Amino acid sequence: MPPIESSRPELHKIPATVVTGFLGSGKTTLLSHLLRNAGGKRIAVIVNEFGELDVDAELVRSCQLEACEENEVVEREQGVFELANGCICCTVEEEFLPVMQKLVERRDQIDHILIETSGLALPKPLVQAFNWPDIKQFCTVDSVITVVDGPALAAGRVAHDHERIEAQRQADESLDHDPSLQELLDDQLASADLVIISKGDALDDEARRVLEQQLRGELPERVKTLWATHGEVDVAAVMGMQLASEGRADDIHTHHDDHHAHGREHHHAHDDFDSCVITLASVDSKMLVQALEQELAEQTIYRVKGFVDVGKPMRQVLHAVGNRLTHHFDRPWRSDETRQTRLVVIGKHLDRDRLQAALAEAEQHERLS
Repeated sequence: MPPIESSRPELHKIPATVVTGFLGSGKTTLLSHLLRNAGGKRIAVIVNEFGELDVDAELVRSCQLEACEENEVVEREQGVFELANGCICCTVEEEFLPVMQKLVERRDQIDHILIETSGLALPKPLVQAFNWPDIKQFCTVDSVITVVDGPALAAGRVAHDHERIEAQRQADESLDHDPSLQELLDDQLASADLVIISKGDALDDEARRVLEQQLRGELPERVKTLWATHGEVDVAAVMGMQLASEGRADDIHTHHDDHHAHGREHHHAHDDFDSCVITLASVDSKMLVQALEQELAEQTIYRVKGFVDVGKPMRQVLHAVGNRLTHHFDRPWRSDETRQTRLVVIGKHLDRDRLQAALAEAEQHERLS
């Protein structure tokens, strides 16, 4: 596709906010909040998620097309541009450029682009892609935001003390380059212009002070931190930073770069994760939660996310990260969709048959009752 001639002055490039962060850190909650409070801006959304069931894309789509109808979107039936499953770092040239070219063709209808990367993706290659001629003349990276889970970091998870996960990884002799979760988060922080600490309402003042001090010791002085409470932040502080982050992308140094510099095989973090989708009929919510809690305790499961049919008019959304499991009703089931329970499970060495059998107990209980 030949480059498209630009009629926009340099100062009027479409700004793009890149939101990155580990699994369950709160990225989708942040995007939904930004969409609800866009102030009339026309937003295009790109969602890239790891796993067979793109729960995040569905949640963002629900917000954009139902709860946020005041926001005009690009292609109302396809307002969320979803990249293929997998790491943006792997697919960026094949997947990202065509999607951005579609947005560029509709640039007069777009005020801002929001990009949610997979929790397993490295943001640096994505930011570098904004230097490609077909993108650079029309779009710029307003900022790169890394979302971190405040309570998890405060408890030594995700950023620190992953002995059990690291031991399992080190025991896998088939991996030449096995980045730790710490390295992955380090690389996401290295690319950040702003770090949002989510779930601040779950920490007391002292814990917040200690965590913020810890992050300040790991971040360059130019990178600011911002607390999110109940998933909400000051939108003006997040969108409109005008940093043109693609200009410094080549200067970002990451663990990923070190592995390449030493001639090691190119191997991405998502290669070390398994994912599967568990599909069930209507279930007993309490029994499903109990079965999941048992599996979370006995298998190496990093994340569970999906939709649950509990036999009621409302659809239930379920999230589990580490040992923390939450669920809530988000909207009524639509007449044109199949009512069923579908959960994506991400972990290491998953026993899918065991998961299916354990969770099916909730389904069987529902049928017998």
